[in-house]
Amino acid sequence: MIAIDFFCGCGGASEGLRQAGFDIALGIDIDSQASETYKANFPEASFILEDIRNVTIEKVANLIAFKSEDGLLLSACAPCQPFSQQNKFKSDEDERISLLDEIHRFVSALLPEYIMLENVPGIQKIDENKESPFTRFTTLLDNLNYKYDHFIANAEDYGVPQRRKRFVLLASLHGDINRPEKTHGIEGSPVKTVRDFIQNYPKLQSGGIAENDKLHRAAVLNNLNLERIKHTPEGGDRRDWPDRLVNECHKNYTGHTDTYGRMFWDRPAPTLTTKCNSYSNGRFGHPDITQNRAITIREASRLQTFPTDYKFKGAFNAMAKQIGNAVPCELARQFGLHFIEHHDELKESDTNG
Repeated sequence: MIAIDFFCGCGGASEGLRQAGFDIALGIDIDSQASETYKANFPEASFILEDIRNVTIEKVANLIAFKSEDGLLLSACAPCQPFSQQNKFKSDEDERISLLDEIHRFVSALLPEYIMLENVPGIQKIDENKESPFTRFTTLLDNLNYKYDHFIANAEDYGVPQRRKRFVLLASLHGDINRPEKTHGIEGSPVKTVRDFIQNYPKLQSGGIAENDKLHRAAVLNNLNLERIKHTPEGGDRRDWPDRLVNECHKNYTGHTDTYGRMFWDRPAPTLTTKCNSYSNGRFGHPDITQNRAITIREASRLQTFPTDYKFKGAFNAMAKQIGNAVPCELARQFGLHFIEHHDELKESDTNG
């Protein structure tokens, strides 16, 4: 089967689906730096760098027509900021809220065998008292006779070394489809940890860069933050500092303790954000107390389960944004395998029938 990846970003979902066995036919996104990353890693795929609202069905159909004989998966992760609980400034006027509606015309015209929708928990709850992007989408699926299941997926349950909850919808045009069983956090298969994915990278200090990998480069910390991280044990945070190092705004505030924190070696990482290479923006300090720095772009990408040689393009902060916004590759791989298993069972049933 082939896959089209709408709002593909730097290619997390596409990479996972490719690993599962899909041919990646097309990526679509409006972010020019993410597009360069995508094209560097998927040279065989077509790419449309454009606002989805301006992309025509004909253009997409023409780019995939010669590849789609064995079935089609449509993957979409519309911008999640309008639905995120972390967005304190979200508004009903945010134009991004309607971007999921743009998928309707492609689903209706192409009738893909499978659909994978991924977003933040909350997309299914927004505007619960009135019609919402999610209810409009499920109404479309009902009208087109799709069967679907939607659920909150914990990334660590599927082999991702990260506590990351995502809303997922899996749909099939050919018979019932349910969520896949957990692969980790069960007997005989513990969750993956930070240590499993980044322990073998060369040691660095603030501002350091590895000779053989320019993406393994640590951001520069100022003197105050250097002193702070030196007072932070593995898994620790600002509660471990002497009072003189604590920001005034934090002295009588008990929330957001992940800021300025170090990760734990033997636990999943916290949710990586678009500022995952910044020490002051989350629990992104390296767990090794001999390395006084934030994690690097390469380490962040590994915690999102990108391959060790995955290419990233653009400025460093743009790379961090791409990584933080990505679908973890291993999560997409597990869902891709689930679709392929479903597809193979249908073919076997048709043959035997």
